[in-house]
Amino acid sequence: MSQFNKLVARFKSVPTDFAWNEMVTLLEGLGYTMKAPGKTGGSRRSFTHPKASNIHLHKPHSRPFVVAACRKVLRSLKRDRLI
Repeated sequence: MSQFNKLVARFKSVPTDFAWNEMVTLLEGLGYTMKAPGKTGGSRRSFTHPKASNIHLHKPHSRPFVVAACRKVLRSLKRDRLI
């Protein structure tokens, strides 16, 4: 099993310690591109995909990713049939 497949399996289990860099790696591996935040973008990040819905997230500050955000992303990825 590749590292990316292990990451997908870990994400699907909705762990409580999923990190921001893991989320970025996961989404980029699925074909998403993170849009650079604007001048006043703050912690908001948008991920775009040529054939799927955009995903908008708040980048956490020095803590694991929020479980509710993981569930939201998981629903979106399943709806768009990316995982």
